[in-house]
Amino acid sequence: MKPVCNVCNKAFSNQSNLNRHLRSHTNEKPFSWRHINDKQHECDICHKTFILRSELTRHSRTHTNEKPFSCDICTKTFSSRYNLTAHLQTHSNEKPYECDICNKAFLRGHDLTRHTHTDEKSYSCDICNKIFSYESSLKRHLRTHTNEKPYSCDICTKTFSSQYNLTAHLRTHSNEKPYECDICNKAFLRCYDLTRHLRMHTNEKPFICNVCNKAFSRQSTLKRHLWMHTKEKLHSCDICSKTFSHQSSLKRHLRTHTNEKPHSCDICSKTFSRHFSLRIHLRTHTKEKPYACDVCSKTFSERASVKRHLRTHTKEKPYACDICNKTFSLRTCLKRHLRTHTNEKPYTCEICDKRFSMKAYLMKHSRVHTKEKPYACNFCQRAYSESSVLTRHLRTHTKEKQYACEICQKPFAYRFNLTKHLQTHTEEKPNRCDICQKSFTYPSRLIRHLRTHTKEKPYACDICPKTYAHSDELTRHLRTHTKENPYTCDICQKPFTCRSNLTNHLRTHTKEKPYACDICYKAFSQCGHLMTHLRTHMKERCLLSSEQEEYRAISEYNTS
Repeated sequence: MKPVCNVCNKAFSNQSNLNRHLRSHTNEKPFSWRHINDKQHECDICHKTFILRSELTRHSRTHTNEKPFSCDICTKTFSSRYNLTAHLQTHSNEKPYECDICNKAFLRGHDLTRHTHTDEKSYSCDICNKIFSYESSLKRHLRTHTNEKPYSCDICTKTFSSQYNLTAHLRTHSNEKPYECDICNKAFLRCYDLTRHLRMHTNEKPFICNVCNKAFSRQSTLKRHLWMHTKEKLHSCDICSKTFSHQSSLKRHLRTHTNEKPHSCDICSKTFSRHFSLRIHLRTHTKEKPYACDVCSKTFSERASVKRHLRTHTKEKPYACDICNKTFSLRTCLKRHLRTHTNEKPYTCEICDKRFSMKAYLMKHSRVHTKEKPYACNFCQRAYSESSVLTRHLRTHTKEKQYACEICQKPFAYRFNLTKHLQTHTEEKPNRCDICQKSFTYPSRLIRHLRTHTKEKPYACDICPKTYAHSDELTRHLRTHTKENPYTCDICQKPFTCRSNLTNHLRTHTKEKPYACDICYKAFSQCGHLMTHLRTHMKERCLLSSEQEEYRAISEYNTS
């Protein structure tokens, strides 16, 4: 029979535990403690001192990695008997320490001590006035100010501010992942990571915003969300004065100035400024796509990608422009759109000083200078500077036409072609020129047309003084300088500077003649050839009309 406390009726496994518990009622403290500075036992390796020899013995095992205490059930070893005892309870599911208020049970006594209902935070940081519930939490926090990292890895000499982080890091060397998900068998370095992962399966969101009642699966996400309500930005960049809600956001931002990329891929050596970006990048090697769409089962490598993808099903557009009320499905799209109002172009090319509104545009532009073409076709090994161009090119091999007209069912390989085709049914041309009243299907076509009136040629060649009204004309012209022929015939390998020349050339192989004369029905492979041919009919009509005029004049003369 278990001994029971006469005061609170709590039961204990043995009498000694009951005796210790009774002192919590009587406030009895029968044991005197040595002065904190009386530390007689010193470690020979790191010279750290301890009050008790038993403490030194336990500490020395951090250097020798000795683990003399072994679990009889799973043979796992531990450096202290206390850790073994706590581990054994994971097999028995015994949690002997229970909260008197909410009945929550814990494996260890100190976990119960840390568990609180009072919201009392009595430990304050002297530097930033942040308050903490525990002295140990304050101690760890102070290291963010002092940059102290007293825990060092014996393998790679990397240092850490807490023992917990060092323990997790050591597992990256041993590849040990002791925490496994019972549902999908995914393993994790830290228990905390497993707890967060399990919420993906249970959809549990225990962290709730007090302002708008929105729920979150992570406390850090809730913390970031709360700043949306307060709009408070306490952290300022010393270089550009930009302000941030979080210290971590400022730290990441500073790397845009220093170009520091401390996180490196072990497979391809590519470096990243954020650990999160490295983690996502590693999935390009492992092909891991752990996030699936509940509607169509499509899988993704990032949680954010699933969230964005779901909006293609729900048609949700939660981000609205304050100026024109246009809505967007992605925050990044709204951010880019706002620059159309402000004309902001924050990204500058270091080579030619050309400015761009988006980082992606700058990256694409930089390949004009570097001639880099990182996207290669698996069928014909042809390389491209943009992934979207490769995607379109692949359809020439697969013959895929995923966009179909709802009216006539005609399929198209590209959405743009379908959009153009749909207007052949409606014959809608909403964009009209104010000068000559000519109408156009697209605003871009109207803008191009207006330059025929204004004679504006805003696109200038950097090599020669020639200017052009349209960007595509400049692009084609530049190839006369670079001798670049990006379009190649798949049949005879002949190269061309522009796509239209390749299209015309392909008809010499296919014998296709899509341009037919309405008068004599003669067909041609090129529109220009048809135009030339039509002039022969115009000349015939002119000759015929002049002959008719001459005949009429002779008839009138004879009559008179």
